[in-house]
Amino acid sequence: MNRADADKVTSAEQIAGMQAYDYPNGQGHVATPVDYPESPPVGGDHDGEWADCTGTVYSVDIRNENAVHSLEHGAVWITYDPGRVSEDDIATLSELVDGTSGRMLSPRPGLGAQISLQSWNNQLTAEAATDPRLQRAADFLTLNPEITPEPGATCENPAFISTPLVAGDASRAGG
Repeated sequence: MNRADADKVTSAEQIAGMQAYDYPNGQGHVATPVDYPESPPVGGDHDGEWADCTGTVYSVDIRNENAVHSLEHGAVWITYDPGRVSEDDIATLSELVDGTSGRMLSPRPGLGAQISLQSWNNQLTAEAATDPRLQRAADFLTLNPEITPEPGATCENPAFISTPLVAGDASRAGG
């Protein structure tokens, strides 16, 4: 084994602190709010419109139901508490996400941790953006066909970038 493979992650369980959940692959589309047991959520019913996850850095707290649809497509969603995270940490998180297809970043006021990383059925919390587990988790989980309910689904949604739905907004589908 060469040194580059020595630290290679081959399962989410290899990342210390990773929490695993069990949402069946592919959940229903709903136009109503969903009461998720996790915050931020890691799976379940979701809106028919996904949040753009093409390396998108949001300045607003995006709506759970749209973010979960992106997770179904294989995205990694990183959230941070803007009241507890420094500007330097936000810049570091932005570098991890910006321009990398399958990733998105958004603030989440009142988040139970400083930083939380979500993918379908997985969640990792961290207290600093420099925590190496964040990079390892993002690299392993982003668009991973082994854990993604809809491998190959697009992350592009330019309409969501231009007018993102935020926490508390209703679905554009009505309901």
